[in-house]
Amino acid sequence: MSHVDAESGAPPWDEDLPAEEVVERDPNTDDMFAPASAGVTSPASAGVTSPAPAPAPTPDADPLVTPTNAAAPAPAPTPTPEQGAAYQVLARKYRPRTFEDLIGQEAMVRTLTNAFATGRIAHAFMLTGVRGVGKTTTARLLARALNNETDAIDRPSLALSPEGRHDAAIMAGQHMDVMEMDAASHTGVGDIREILDSVRYAPVEARYKVYVLDEVHMLSTQAFNALLKTLEEPPPHAKFIFATTEIRKVPVTILSRCQRFDLRRVEPEVLSQHLGRVAGREGLRIEAEALALIARAAEGSVRDGLSLLDQALVQAERGETVKAEVVRDMLGLADRARTIALFEAVMAGRTPEALEGFRQLYGFGADPVQVVNDLLEHCHAASVAKMLGPQATRLPNDQARALAALGAALSAATLSRAWQMLLKGLDEARRAPNPAEAVEMLLIRLAYAADLPGPEEALKALKDGRPLTGGVAGGSGGSGAPARGPSSGGGGGAVARAPQALPDAAPHSASALPDPQSFEAAVALIGERRDISLQLDVQRYVRPVSFKPGAIVFEPAPGAPADLARRLSSRLKEWTGRTWLIAANGAGGGETLIEQEKKARAAERAAIEADPFVQAVLTAFPGAQIGEVRITAPVVELPAIPDEVEDEED
Repeated sequence: MSHVDAESGAPPWDEDLPAEEVVERDPNTDDMFAPASAGVTSPASAGVTSPAPAPAPTPDADPLVTPTNAAAPAPAPTPTPEQGAAYQVLARKYRPRTFEDLIGQEAMVRTLTNAFATGRIAHAFMLTGVRGVGKTTTARLLARALNNETDAIDRPSLALSPEGRHDAAIMAGQHMDVMEMDAASHTGVGDIREILDSVRYAPVEARYKVYVLDEVHMLSTQAFNALLKTLEEPPPHAKFIFATTEIRKVPVTILSRCQRFDLRRVEPEVLSQHLGRVAGREGLRIEAEALALIARAAEGSVRDGLSLLDQALVQAERGETVKAEVVRDMLGLADRARTIALFEAVMAGRTPEALEGFRQLYGFGADPVQVVNDLLEHCHAASVAKMLGPQATRLPNDQARALAALGAALSAATLSRAWQMLLKGLDEARRAPNPAEAVEMLLIRLAYAADLPGPEEALKALKDGRPLTGGVAGGSGGSGAPARGPSSGGGGGAVARAPQALPDAAPHSASALPDPQSFEAAVALIGERRDISLQLDVQRYVRPVSFKPGAIVFEPAPGAPADLARRLSSRLKEWTGRTWLIAANGAGGGETLIEQEKKARAAERAAIEADPFVQAVLTAFPGAQIGEVRITAPVVELPAIPDEVEDEED
C-alpha cells in the first residue's frame, strides 16, 4: 500500500508532478471526502483553500493559509454590451410582412383573397413585373399563406399573423418544406431534376411543399421541358411559385399551366406617400417635393424608392429637414422649372437663350443625359395636355399650365417631330465622348427645326402666296421677323430663301397680316374672318385673365369645348402669321363678352325703368310693361322739298 506523507498531506505519486499539472478538486465533491481533509493544502496548491470553513490557526498550521490573507477569487468579467446592431437598409427593414402591406397591388390581393376564401387555389403561380415591385416578397407571403397555421387558423389563409408556426422560418428562407431557388444561377436540367425527385415526397412539417423559383426565365429549354409534366399534374401536396421580370422569355407551355399575376408599377403619388410614412417612422423629416423627386426617379419600384430614400436621409444633419435641392443634386436632376423654360426656348427657336439655359443647368451639376430625358417628358406632357387637358400631365399646377399652353400653341406634327429628334439626341448623348456638346448640338437642331413649316403648311403657304414662316414667330432673337438669315441663330436658310421666290407677294402679305393688340380686337378679327362657331364659343366661354400680343390666358366658363384653346390658337396663328400661346386653365378671369353684353343691357334697362317719363307712362297705364329695348338710329333731318317749278313753257 502506498502511504501519505504526514508533513505535506499529499500522496507520494504527486510529489514529482509540476504545479501546473495538479488538478484542482471539484468543490462540489467535498462531501465525498473526510472532513479532516478540509483546509489541507499541498505545496503545489499553496494559497488555495478548500471551500470549507478554515479552522482556527494553530502553531503548526501553514502561515500562508489564513482567513485574512487568503487569495480572493478573481471577479467574473462583466459582459460588454454590443455597440449597436448592424444597420439594416430601409428596403429590408420595411419589407411587407402581410398582404395588407403591399402597396399598389390591390387587384392581385383581391383575387388571391377570393381564391383562398373559396378554396379555389391554383397549384402554380406566375408573378411578373419590373424590378422592385415585390415579386419575391409576394412569393414568400404566398408560401406563408399556403402553410398558415396558428392556434385559430388551420387552413390556407391570407390572414397572416406573427404567431404563425412556420412564418419566421419561411420569411428567413430556412423552412425545410419551402424551397427557394435562384434560377439565374441554377439554369440546368440537373437542378430541376432535384426538384422533381423531391416533389414526390410529402412535406415534413408544413401543409404544402412550396417551390419558389426566382428569375425563372433564365432556365434553359431542357429545364423547362423537364418541368412541364410535373407542373401540369403535380401531387396535391406541392405548390409552385415563379417570379420573373422577363415574362416574354417564359415558354407559353409554362405560362398556360400557371395562374399569372402582373404586379404593376406603383404610381408616383402612392409611392411618395409611402416614402413619407417610412421617413416619419425613422424620425426624419424630408420635404414633399423631395419625396416626389425620389418617387419619379424610382420609376414605380418600391425597392428603388426606399434605396434612394435611404441615401437621401443622410444628406442632412440629424434633426434637419432634407431639402428638395439636396435630393435634386443627389439624383443629378435639373430644376424642372428651368428645363420647362429650356423646352419653351427651344420650341420657340430662341437658340442663344436655349444654349445659355443648358449651360447654366450643366454648371449646377445637371447630367446632360438627364436633361434630354426631362425634355422628352416635357414634350410628352405637352402632347398629352393638348389632347386630354392639363390634368392629364400629373404635374404641379404651374408646370401643367406652362406645358398646356405650349402644347396648345404647337401642332401635333411639330411635337411629334420634336419627340423623334429628342429620342435620336438621347442616344447620341449617351454615346458621345462629351455628352454636353452632344446636347448642345441637339438644342441647335431643335431650334432650327422649330421654324420649319410642315409639308401641309408649306404647300398651303405656297398656294396662298405667303412667306414660309415656321412654327413659332419671333425666332431666336425674339425680333419677330418672319424671315431670318443663317446668322440670326435660329431658323435656317430654308426659311430665309422661301420668300425670295415670291418677291412680289411676300411683302404685300406680310404687311396685310393683322396684329390685334387687345382681346376685343382678337374677337373682332374672328368676326371679320367669318368663323361664326369660334366667335360664339369665344364670346360665351372665354373669361379673360390676361392678354398680350401672342399670348392669352383665360378661365373657361362651364360647358366650354375641350378644344377651344387649340382652335383659337390655330386660327389666330393662321390669320396673324405668328404663334399664339393660349392657356385655358387660368383662374380668376373676368366676364365673358356675352356676360358683359347682358350686364350692359340690364343696366340700360334699369336706367330706362328709372326714367321719370317712363314711370309716369307705366303709372298712367296700369299693367303695362316694358318690352324689348331697341336702340334706334338717330333721326336724320331730310332736306326741304322745293316748291313745284313752273314749266318752262309758262
